[in-house]
Amino acid sequence: MTQQPNKTKRILNVVTNVGHYDDASHATGLWLSELTHAWHVFDEAGFEQTLVSPSGGKVPLEPRALKFPNYDKTAKAWRADPAKMALLENTLSPDQIDSADYDAIYFTGGHAVMYDFPDSEGLQRITREIFERGGIVSSVCHGYCGLLNTKLSDGSYLIAGKKMTGFAWTEEVLARVDKLVPYNAEERTKERGARYEKAKLPFVSYAVVDGNLVTGQNPGSAKETAQKVVAALTD
Repeated sequence: MTQQPNKTKRILNVVTNVGHYDDASHATGLWLSELTHAWHVFDEAGFEQTLVSPSGGKVPLEPRALKFPNYDKTAKAWRADPAKMALLENTLSPDQIDSADYDAIYFTGGHAVMYDFPDSEGLQRITREIFERGGIVSSVCHGYCGLLNTKLSDGSYLIAGKKMTGFAWTEEVLARVDKLVPYNAEERTKERGARYEKAKLPFVSYAVVDGNLVTGQNPGSAKETAQKVVAALTD
């Protein structure tokens, strides 16, 4: 990217507005550590950060992410900080975002994003504009659902022909939510021409870089994914 070396990098973190599966008795939402791990890495690198969601406003939290072993010190620290929690009450909407202000976009996960990320035209616009001018497009876990339907200016899918990863179908089965999810996200990436990869073992950290696309497989991959984004922006 044509950036002055001393210019502060800016990251747009994408979070969900959805609080339950199709079956409303099953709650879901943002998988908090996927935000907090990355936020910590970006913060340490001195980056400025903004939160955006498909509808703007409040972000529900995934209950399973607030329990052992997923609920770690970064997530606990976030929940104990009123200013940080306030950020999740008042996220911006895509129409409030000028993509030119950002060096990278980072899609967080949680099963909720399967519902509101794929068809957000505002998020697709921001993602396409950042990607086409050489900025970094990144996602972790189910965040890759935000990339499924994003097309470039030439009409091709952004992920077509790209090496990438995201929450694997075997992980859905092991997490016992394969009957609850609205579709098989791994399969959809392949249908769009992506060269999907995954780690040999489920739930271990795994991140893939292909040009300016950086993706992580599961909640445990958030830190590694963010580190690869930082590396790409500071080369």
